[in-house]
Amino acid sequence: MGKKGRTFVRGLVSEKYGLGEFRREQLDNERVRNDTVVVDDASVGHSGDSADSRTWWRIGPGDEEFLTQTIQVHFVELPPHSSNHGHGHQNEAVFYILEGKGYEEHDGKQYRWEKDDLVVVHTDSVHRHFNDSDEKAVALVMKAKSTWMFMGLIQQAKSGPKGAPDPAPVPDEDRFGPREEWSQIWTPGVLDLNKVVKPEHTKWETTRDGRVRKLSEPGMDVRCHSVDVYQQEIAAGSRSAKHWHMADEVIYIQEGSGYSLHWEVEAEIADKYYARIAKVPTRHEFTAGDTVYIPQNTIHQHFAADGTPVSLLSVQNRLFRYLGYDQVAYLEDAPEYTAAQQQQSVPAGV
Repeated sequence: MGKKGRTFVRGLVSEKYGLGEFRREQLDNERVRNDTVVVDDASVGHSGDSADSRTWWRIGPGDEEFLTQTIQVHFVELPPHSSNHGHGHQNEAVFYILEGKGYEEHDGKQYRWEKDDLVVVHTDSVHRHFNDSDEKAVALVMKAKSTWMFMGLIQQAKSGPKGAPDPAPVPDEDRFGPREEWSQIWTPGVLDLNKVVKPEHTKWETTRDGRVRKLSEPGMDVRCHSVDVYQQEIAAGSRSAKHWHMADEVIYIQEGSGYSLHWEVEAEIADKYYARIAKVPTRHEFTAGDTVYIPQNTIHQHFAADGTPVSLLSVQNRLFRYLGYDQVAYLEDAPEYTAAQQQQSVPAGV
């Protein structure tokens, strides 16, 4: 807030090869943020807000204190019978609809959505969000925008009025030939993938991490390549698995309250990399509406308070999978999974 411009990508500068001070500063920052935290009010360097719509950011690369630029999280609110400005960016974005119903226009095609849907804005999409109902609509937006920025994929702008013959004129247009189909360089088959994931498209499963509903991951019929998203329910007084993965993670608490335990993992760099796990975790209390940040390479476990079941939404940057970190180590399974395994191991008739 108060800066002259928007930070799209944050750099790392050091006179030393070791970057331990950067990780230390990140780990020391508060990881739970609630509605009192607005790190960016979309007043500078953003394109989507209209006179009616409102956007505010919870996590982004320009934050002070800085958490991450791997995942960015913000909210969009549309009053009844309103829309935001049309715009296009190269990065994907996924929207979880927290309240209301309405529709998207992506590249001129309409996609309807309602509460509890996950909506994907695909790569290189000109899009706009509409609320045509009598109630307000609110969405949680999750994206890995800085990943595109690191790779130089920065061609983005507002779009012009619908139906205009040349909505966004090309600068120095005489230098360029006629329009060509941009989608020629997209991955084959993406046009056939689903853009709106509804509850009936998914199923709840009892996994080692507990009761989980996957919304976006590799192999699913979802046109999303950048983030993995799942929903989780933790029964009152219960807990998730104690598990370890390299990717950092943001969870949004939809319902309930409890706490998250985080064990720092230090790298001992000797004849090879060795993991040294903190003996004592840090504890992070949360309640509905909070986001909880879990840093890279951190063991973690979530607990629901007694009498209060927890429902949460998790997002991770999928790029970690393709960098060689497509594995989760489970140090302790969720109680529900353990009980299910024990029940399956009992012979029939016993």
